[in-house]
Amino acid sequence: MQFNISGRHINLTAAIGDYARRKAARLLRYFDRIQQVDILIDRAKNGYHVEIITGVEHHEPFVATMSDHDLYACIDLGIDKAARQISEHKSRLRNNKHHTHSGSRAYEAA
Repeated sequence: MQFNISGRHINLTAAIGDYARRKAARLLRYFDRIQQVDILIDRAKNGYHVEIITGVEHHEPFVATMSDHDLYACIDLGIDKAARQISEHKSRLRNNKHHTHSGSRAYEAA
């Protein structure tokens, strides 16, 4: 999995980068087909704005945005939102996988 962490109007320190990378690595617990995670950290007028773009196989990227006064809390809440999106996607994949079609020929043979 590839991590891209970038900042707008903010100097990214090694501590912020390591923290965001460690938190984003948790997303693999929820879904193993994650290819890329982009984290954009922006300094807003009244705090911080974090956007987490998660690239998954065979699906459009998931986008989770969060704004808060505390940068670390903003990263945590954004990762939680991304984890919820990914786990809901995984449950939708699993639930639709085992449905039988109404026009199935298995019932006609009996």
